[in-house]
Amino acid sequence: MTTHRTSKRRLAVGSAVVVAALLTTAGCGGGDDKKKGDGPGFNAAQNKIANPSDKKGGTLKFIGTQDADSWDPQRGYYGFVWDYARFYTRQLITHKSAPGEQSQELVPDMATSRAKISDGGKRYEYTLRPGLTWQDGKPITSKDIKYGIERIWAQDVLSGGPIYLKEVLDPKGEYKGPYKDKDPDKLGLKAIETPNDTTIIFKLPKPNGDFEQMLAMPAASPARADKDTGSRYGQKPFSSGPYQWVSYTANKSMELTRNPNWKQSSDPVRKALPDKVTLTLIKNSDEMDKRLIKGDYDVDLNATGIGQAGRVEALRKHRGNLDNPLTGFIRYAVFPQHVAPFNNIECRKAVIYGADKKSLQTARGGPQAGGDIATNMLPPIVKGSDPKYDPYGAVANGGAPDVAKAKDALKKCGKPDGFKTTIAVRNNKPVEVATAESLQASLKKINIQAEIEQYDGSQTSGIIGNPEYVKKHNFGIIIMGWGPDFPTGQGFSQPLVHSKYILDNGNNNYSMLNDPKIDQLFEKAQAELDENKAASIYTEMNKLVSEHAVYLPFVFEKNIIWRSSRLTNVYTSDAYNGRYDYQALGVVK
Repeated sequence: MTTHRTSKRRLAVGSAVVVAALLTTAGCGGGDDKKKGDGPGFNAAQNKIANPSDKKGGTLKFIGTQDADSWDPQRGYYGFVWDYARFYTRQLITHKSAPGEQSQELVPDMATSRAKISDGGKRYEYTLRPGLTWQDGKPITSKDIKYGIERIWAQDVLSGGPIYLKEVLDPKGEYKGPYKDKDPDKLGLKAIETPNDTTIIFKLPKPNGDFEQMLAMPAASPARADKDTGSRYGQKPFSSGPYQWVSYTANKSMELTRNPNWKQSSDPVRKALPDKVTLTLIKNSDEMDKRLIKGDYDVDLNATGIGQAGRVEALRKHRGNLDNPLTGFIRYAVFPQHVAPFNNIECRKAVIYGADKKSLQTARGGPQAGGDIATNMLPPIVKGSDPKYDPYGAVANGGAPDVAKAKDALKKCGKPDGFKTTIAVRNNKPVEVATAESLQASLKKINIQAEIEQYDGSQTSGIIGNPEYVKKHNFGIIIMGWGPDFPTGQGFSQPLVHSKYILDNGNNNYSMLNDPKIDQLFEKAQAELDENKAASIYTEMNKLVSEHAVYLPFVFEKNIIWRSSRLTNVYTSDAYNGRYDYQALGVVK
């Protein structure tokens, strides 16, 4: 998952020491802490359910500082949107409503079962459950699901969302989308068949073992052609889930109420506990934290972690309302190989060895508020990852830099006296600026003079996503972060390291990594239907990435997130980047 998974995070390096001390004093290494605060305990909702209840009623109150990129299920790409969309969308299959790692299991949603797979992994067939209805009571049919998925092809109108299904079902781009479809029913995509209203068949040109992961995304939600308002659909999507839209004002507020035509008997996933779901959006993140701690709201929609001021108060007085999950993100520096001297692998290694990993971790917030020192570029929640694989000794000597190896690498790259470069960092991410400053300080000790250039974070795709711009401005080091779209090597690593993702604009393969061996391993893994065998291939792929020395991972990210004492049925979900599973939440009235 891309930068879309994040919104505003606030942290000063000095405050991390205070927070770390408070966490240590609190004994927050693992067990619950019920001594202070009126919540059920520190980490009470991590890998288990806090305040389990099936009681219905009340209003669930969200607050946030970042609105959606789009609430249109085919366009939304922010992680919190995928979580929240479960209130008003459904898919053939989805992630299990269960804590932690259990949430990664895919289970039937609108379908009666997981797919019947045949033709060597190229044919997927589903049967729909009885009783599926739209908010106006009309049945949800296989044609509605096909039409919803077809909307992904309309990138000229509905850009911004994930396009995995488009790439897998129509790699040649032959279908032009429903708005240009000459079929009278706008259902001309040949790769999806709907022989009747309760059967849907997908025909892939070649196998892809993650295909059902892609079908579990909101992008695979149904849409009804007569309710499709094109680019305006995200302002009021038509509900297939347990809640329907009442009102929405961009960057201000939203209200959802029960969908009277949703049937619990047709939905084995959602309990739909609250009567109403509200969202308030404000700009000041510290004010948001204050309102959460005061009890005015229940959950931070964006779930990017309590800011430094709020954390200090929460850790001292309300530890029982806090959880500290892994997010699935890696925060890292990447070295564009087309920017000298990073076209030389030894110059890249000099930065990796010369970086003070402990200082970088502290800049991110320390072990709890920032995360564990990262050892490689595959996060722990992804199958095939191995946090113990540490090719550059990131955790050796407590994360201290290896100055001897750094200076040796400088000699090998022909820069024994060091060199100058520029670190590019988003100006709307103070924690990333702090990280850049930490890196700058440690590199200075080995005579690498790094200037820091802050750029407009809202223009990422046209700045660091433009290789020509990167080269022109001498961006030798880029600070960034990434989380999985789904928990496999394809869902995390492919956009970062596969050569086909090197683009003239909107590029995510910032390092310009182009290794046919890595590309071939992706092809091999994707064709593998056994997820454990695929995982072993991704393990091999990740080692090849490390050998290129194009990434300096900082942390396997963690957040400290708030849950109100009113919440019931609360648990963090690995499938949703350590956020709470929003659709499962209830409230005490």
